[in-house]
Amino acid sequence: MTARLVACRQAPMPFCRSLRLQGAARYVSTTAAKTQTLSPTAPRTFTPTPKKSPLSRLSTKALVRSIFLTQFMSTPLLMKPALPLLHFIANTKFALFNPDKNPLLNRLLRWTIYDHFCAGENIPQVSKTVSEVKRMGYQGVILNYAKEIVLDKKAAAAETKAGEYAPEVYQMVDQWKKGNLETLHMMAPGDFLAVKITGAGPISVDALKAKAPIPEVLSKALDELCEETNKQGSRLWIDAEQQALQPQLDEWTIDLMRKHNRQSKPLIYNTIQGYLKGSKANSERHISLAAKEGWSLGVKLVRGAYIENEVRSLIHDTKQDTDNNFDDIADMFISQRLPEDAKECQFPPSALFLATHNAASSATAISTHRRRILDGQATTELECGQLFGMADELSCELLDNYDTCVADSGLKRDAIPKPFKYLPWGSVSECMGYLHRRAVENKGAVAESAHMLGSLKSELRRRVFG
Repeated sequence: MTARLVACRQAPMPFCRSLRLQGAARYVSTTAAKTQTLSPTAPRTFTPTPKKSPLSRLSTKALVRSIFLTQFMSTPLLMKPALPLLHFIANTKFALFNPDKNPLLNRLLRWTIYDHFCAGENIPQVSKTVSEVKRMGYQGVILNYAKEIVLDKKAAAAETKAGEYAPEVYQMVDQWKKGNLETLHMMAPGDFLAVKITGAGPISVDALKAKAPIPEVLSKALDELCEETNKQGSRLWIDAEQQALQPQLDEWTIDLMRKHNRQSKPLIYNTIQGYLKGSKANSERHISLAAKEGWSLGVKLVRGAYIENEVRSLIHDTKQDTDNNFDDIADMFISQRLPEDAKECQFPPSALFLATHNAASSATAISTHRRRILDGQATTELECGQLFGMADELSCELLDNYDTCVADSGLKRDAIPKPFKYLPWGSVSECMGYLHRRAVENKGAVAESAHMLGSLKSELRRRVFG
């Protein structure tokens, strides 16, 4: 991808000059024909200044590691034994295979995968990584504490005579809250705190399974997180769960939005997974409730994260169906299309975060968003983000697009879609579950990996040979 994703305004030129296809992704070219008048003495040849590759933003160290990991993860012969090994390390109780207790294993994992995908183990390391990410041009980060608290089976099953959970179970909620508050305090205004509700332990999981209201102890913890996030000027999104839990989690999140999203800009975002057949109807329900009840709506739109564990019939039959549905939901927010049962209402104050590694979806959404702004039409605030260490070509294109639009257009900075990166943090051992899931995710993206690998190698050759 060598052209900008979206054209910036150059009146009176049309918004989009052309759409071209490169690799697997569609994007918008901003090249416009220009008429030049040459004087008799003017030179007859012109050599334009070559446009820098978007990947030139990456450090050479990050570039080399990306090539190594992309090559490794796109090789089935290597991934076949690697995935069970990562799963074993993430779940083992043997000290020898615990990266936090085995210095050699710790160093190996840090050099290969941890440093590439994770922000650090403590506040100084995370702060350094966040600063480096923002120095590249990202307008914010999404920070997540990767630790997954696992309770001993006996403690998880233990109940008092009154039917209450054991004290250890309540302590898990407190530990979970403290971990999220610590994460929040490493963030800046405008950043996102990513919250995994099931990380609070059996109290949250059991209530979700039973389709029960938010337990009081969890409700108080969530209210405190929301209030602290609001004071700091940051935002909070609720990560998705498997469909066995997600319907009730939607109800909890809607209740939180009713309570805390009372300003024009949402504080809390819910996650909608576009690969689910019911995701469009779910999006329409969110819009209708917000429009009728008078609260602002924040949505993080993803394709999906649990495809290997979900009931297959709940998921779209083909990838193309998923792509079409994802783009349609994004357009519903950007074009502010009201559902049939809310046609008499105004579209609620809203914000959409596209969490996607798909360049075509990003280009389509950003183009529609810009066109509506330039035409003076109402639209939804739009931001985009990718995982740290992944989809760097797309991320760097979004950075180039943002910088160019800030410099070239008459739009307010707030109207331009901001690029973000999602960063998990925690010790090497605490991040192993996250790292295993990323490896599984990459395994299924062979075509995208091949395209990315070619771009990374081209950038390395450019740096070495000029």
